[in-house]
Amino acid sequence: MTTKPPTRPLIIPPLPPVTTSAGSREFKFTQQDFDRVKKLIYEYAGIALNESKHDMVYGRLAKRLRALGMTNFQDYLALLERGSGNTAEWEAFINSLTTNLTSFFRESHHFPMLRDHLRANQSQGPQNIWCSASSTGEEPWSLAITAAEAFDTLRPPVKIIATDLDTNVLKIAQAGVYSADKVDKLTPAQLTRFFNKRADGQYEIKTELKEMMTFRKLNLIEPIWSVRGPFDAMFCRNVMIYFDRQTQLKILERFAPLLRDNGLLFVGHSENLYHASHLFTLKGKTVYEREKGTRTGA
Repeated sequence: MTTKPPTRPLIIPPLPPVTTSAGSREFKFTQQDFDRVKKLIYEYAGIALNESKHDMVYGRLAKRLRALGMTNFQDYLALLERGSGNTAEWEAFINSLTTNLTSFFRESHHFPMLRDHLRANQSQGPQNIWCSASSTGEEPWSLAITAAEAFDTLRPPVKIIATDLDTNVLKIAQAGVYSADKVDKLTPAQLTRFFNKRADGQYEIKTELKEMMTFRKLNLIEPIWSVRGPFDAMFCRNVMIYFDRQTQLKILERFAPLLRDNGLLFVGHSENLYHASHLFTLKGKTVYEREKGTRTGA
């Protein structure tokens, strides 16, 4: 009779110690510093940063420390917390921490719906659209192109106001100049009709479309907005995800009166307005109508 050799216990060698990038960082950035950043951007812009943004915040704000010749986050955050007299740095702080991921005709299912909506309501006269997160301009210019295609003219009866918190991206949006890779989703016919190709190989939005557009800085949590309704369509896509539920609801309560009775609110693919069902009714895929009985503002 043979016997099995004794089973040896499985020995797992210890893992090497985990090292983080913090040890090699140029500036010390503590949890307390991160919490101060979270508080500042929430109070100013309503943006709720979660813990996963710790490294992102460090990387972006470290550039501000270098630009100012500072050596630690404590002094930088104290500069912001003093408030008055630091308007330029507050602007740089917000611009550093806001994300501006965008492209022409992003979430493309919205644009045929907008086109049909504009055509269906042309008897009302000139129509107004608000794009509340302009970023570098690809979204509002996509709206302008849609309007031009809807009415088959470079001067459709549509006006668009495009706003954003970030002043840097607003400058890019207003210029309306894009590299070839930025416009690669557009058809050759759209490029020819709506853009002028420049000597440097970039594409610039045609003057006629620029005449449709107004760009302004706007912070959605400020008590006074520099826009007036009523709007036939409002785009606020992939913005609500940065706000907590309470802030979302406050903004939506201010959106509702700005829409016409049959106006449409377009939101992002990962957003829903279930918590604001008393204000908005689902019309289509991430497209909402104002709930009847909500007063239209001017």
